[in-house]
Amino acid sequence: MPESHEHRKPQKRLESFAEALESGRLANIRRMVNELHSAEIGHLLESLPPHERELVWQLVDRDKDGDVLLDVNDEVRANLIKEMAPEALVAAAEGLDTDDLADILQDLPDIVIQEVLQSMGMQDRIRLESVLSYPEDTAGGLMNVDTVTVRANVTLDVVLRYLRLRGEIPEMTDHLMVVDRDDYYLGLLAIGDLLTKDPSLTVAEVMIHEEQSIPATMPVSEVASLFEQRDLISAPVVDDEGKLLGRITIDDVVDVIRDEAEHSIMSMAGLDEEDDIFAPVVTSSRRRGVWLGINLATAFLASWVIGLFDATIEQIVALAVLMPVVASMGGIAGSQTLTLVIRGMALGHIGPANASRILVKELAVGALNGVLWALVVGAVAVLWFNDLAIGGIIAVAMVVNLIAAAFAGATIPLLMQRLGIDPALSASVVLTTVTDVVGFFVFLGLATVVLL
Repeated sequence: MPESHEHRKPQKRLESFAEALESGRLANIRRMVNELHSAEIGHLLESLPPHERELVWQLVDRDKDGDVLLDVNDEVRANLIKEMAPEALVAAAEGLDTDDLADILQDLPDIVIQEVLQSMGMQDRIRLESVLSYPEDTAGGLMNVDTVTVRANVTLDVVLRYLRLRGEIPEMTDHLMVVDRDDYYLGLLAIGDLLTKDPSLTVAEVMIHEEQSIPATMPVSEVASLFEQRDLISAPVVDDEGKLLGRITIDDVVDVIRDEAEHSIMSMAGLDEEDDIFAPVVTSSRRRGVWLGINLATAFLASWVIGLFDATIEQIVALAVLMPVVASMGGIAGSQTLTLVIRGMALGHIGPANASRILVKELAVGALNGVLWALVVGAVAVLWFNDLAIGGIIAVAMVVNLIAAAFAGATIPLLMQRLGIDPALSASVVLTTVTDVVGFFVFLGLATVVLL
C-alpha cells in the first residue's frame, strides 16, 4: 500500500531542507523554516545533525523561539539554549504561557531564571510557583493555571457581559469553572449552555454538578486514561481541599500519550526518548554500553547452562542444531505475553485484583501453543535426524519452555512494578534470560538422561 501524503510530509520537508542547505541558499531556508508551525520546526531541528541544526536555529524568527524550545526533546533543548544569549532566552521565556514556562524553566541558566521571575507580575509568579510545586508527572505539573471562573449565583447574562469585557478566553475552553468565593470547585458551565440557554437563568441552574475534578497529585498516566474514557476536552484540577488550581486540556494529554508511547519503545532497548539521535558517538556508545553489558551478563548465564552439557552436545550433534529452536520459540511466546501484560498495566486493565486470572489464562495459552508446536517441531526433528527420541525430547522441551515463557511474561512486569522498576525498562532482558536458561536446561538435561 502506498504511503499516505501526510506520512510523507516530514520526509519530503527534510529532503527539501537538505537540498537547500547543500546549496547554501540561506534566504530560502529562512523563508521555508519560518513558514512552519513551531512543532514542525522542532521536528526538523531534531532531524538535523548538530552543525546544520545550529545554522537553521539561527534562522528561526526570535518570536518563535519559546514555542520551538517546548517542542524539542530535553537534550536538543539543552544544546539550543547553550547557543542563545541570556537576553534572547529571557525574551523567549516571557512569551510563554505559565504552564509552558514551567516545563522549560529549570533548563534555563540561573541568571535567566532570575530575570524571568523579576519580569513577571505577582499573580503570574504565584501561578508559576503553583505549577512548579507539583512533580511534572502529575496533574498539578501538567495543568494550565489560566482559567476562567464564575460564581454560581450570577445570571448567564452577567457571565456573557463579563466575557465581553474580558475580551478573550484561553484556548481549548469548552467549559467555565464554577467556584465559590473561596475558590472551592463547584462544577462546570458549558460554553454551549451559556450561549443557548435563557440569559436570565443563573449559573447554578444550568451548571454541571456531577463532573468530577482531577486531584493535583494524580499521575499523568491516569489523567490520560480519564480523558480517553470520558472523551474530555478539558478538566478542572483541584488541591487536597477541593480548591481550584487550574485545568488540563486535551492538547497536553496528547503530549503525555505520545511521550509514554516513546518511553515504552525506547525503554525496551535501554534508551531514553529524550536523547538526541545525533548525539556524539562517544556519548551514544557510553549510554548503550551499559545495556549491552547487562545483556552480555545474561548471555553468559545461558552459555554457562549450555556448558554444563558440553559432553552431551559433543556426542549428539543434532542437539546443537535444534537448541536455537527451543530458545527462539520460548522467547517469542514470552514476548507476546510480556507485551500484552505491560500494555494492560499501562491502560489500567491489569492489577493485583485480576493478575491471577491473567496468569492462568496465559499459562493455558502457553500450554496449548506448546503442545501444538511441539508436535510440529518433534515431527520435523524425527524426519530430519531419523531419531524418534530426539523428536520426543524437543517436543517436551518446547511445551515446558512455552509454559515457562508465559509464566515469566505475566509475572515479571507485575513484580518489577511492585519493586518500583519500570517494567518496560528491563523486563525483556529478564524474560530472554528465563526462556534461554529454561529451554536449554530442559532440552539438554532430558537429552543427557535419555540418550546417554
